[in-house]
Amino acid sequence: MNLVVDYGNSAAKVGIFDNENLMEKHTFSDEDALLRYLNKLSVEHLIVSSVKTDAQQIIKWVNHNGLSMVLNYRLPLPIKNLYSTPETLGVDRLAAVCGARQLFENENCLVIDAGTCITFDVLDKHGRYFGGAISPGLNMRFQALNTFTAKLPLITPVENPRLIGTSTESCIHSGVINGLIAELNGIIDQYEAKYDDLQVLLCGGDTHFFEKKLKASIFASPELVLVGLNSILIYNVTH
Repeated sequence: MNLVVDYGNSAAKVGIFDNENLMEKHTFSDEDALLRYLNKLSVEHLIVSSVKTDAQQIIKWVNHNGLSMVLNYRLPLPIKNLYSTPETLGVDRLAAVCGARQLFENENCLVIDAGTCITFDVLDKHGRYFGGAISPGLNMRFQALNTFTAKLPLITPVENPRLIGTSTESCIHSGVINGLIAELNGIIDQYEAKYDDLQVLLCGGDTHFFEKKLKASIFASPELVLVGLNSILIYNVTH
């Protein structure tokens, strides 16, 4: 069994894999709960991706008898990383494109991770990763309007905002949500013009919010980062 841990900005996701098959998954917002869960596990190999807590410390919480590794830009990967500053690349982005390679080998892929930030990452059919874009996420946009203005309220998303807002709240809903959907669709259009037969994958915490709102054919994969981490682990075990 393989254990993969994706410790993001707001929560930790944990996956247990039998080879390439995801057997179970858990999400922890509390580090103590994560520690208690990991202390009970006994696995063969594990990999940790963390943007928050020390990854080596997380490895110490797990009983394992095989390889353990921390995802960073120096780790051998099943893709060719052509990012010009690999040391600054978010490990979650790296894992997501490896997940795309695992699911859609030999296809051009655009990975959209809709989380705290929205990231766009392109991987061509030859397994070459070039980079993409970083944009504020859905909730970050609502928070920014509230934080950097004197009177705009902090509000939460609604499913289907009107185009023309008739109150301050509905205007914010329209601007943030409709604006973000237009941004996503516009960027997808630009990538589809550049790459033939592009497979668009959507992952991240806001996957459910956007997957039916975009005009392109989307493959929704909320656990794409976990799949990618496992593919990196398998690659290092077998090479």
